[in-house]
Amino acid sequence: MSRLSAPHDTPTRCSWCGDDPLYVAYHDKEWGVPLHDEQKLFEFLLLEGVQAGLSWITVLRKREAYRIAFDNFDPEKIARYTPAKVEKLMQNQGIIRNRLKIESAIHNAKVYLAMKKNGESLNEFLWSFVDGKPIQNKLRGIQDAVATTPESDAMSKALKKKGFKFVGSTICYALMQAAGMVNDHFITCFRYRACADLASGDKRKTRTAR
Repeated sequence: MSRLSAPHDTPTRCSWCGDDPLYVAYHDKEWGVPLHDEQKLFEFLLLEGVQAGLSWITVLRKREAYRIAFDNFDPEKIARYTPAKVEKLMQNQGIIRNRLKIESAIHNAKVYLAMKKNGESLNEFLWSFVDGKPIQNKLRGIQDAVATTPESDAMSKALKKKGFKFVGSTICYALMQAAGMVNDHFITCFRYRACADLASGDKRKTRTAR
């Protein structure tokens, strides 16, 4: 057993997660793990849109409040939200009270349901931009990190063509990182190999634990 993997040692992590327990838990258990669950992907699509202009830790701290306020991100329910519901959400201090982002969530739910009605899978659509298999990057540190890639550019363009809002390339790349479409853990991070091993196994492996 290596020194870094010894039970009493603190594992080496990507530096960006710092020491906030919420961020560390997200880094260790969620970020970069291949995700294929349709509703969870829809949740991330909305939350990454909410993040626009903000830090991800801000969204993480409000995620549970979002789940309550947005009916656990059930697209069927969100698509039926009325103007009165929007006003109620605008008074909810637990979420980010941005009218455009709230209304875009409702709009995106309708677009997503239209995809389903047409027999399209959000999971297959999103993963098609990496040919169904996670991209394994080899980042040595934050200096190697990027905000967009040709794949995220293509995803953004395609999502916008379908009618989705708040899906710029930066948002799409953040979604790709979160959902394990790319492995952007630093190569020195203890989660890099774990996520790489998941990617080399069943590419349809679903992450459901949150």
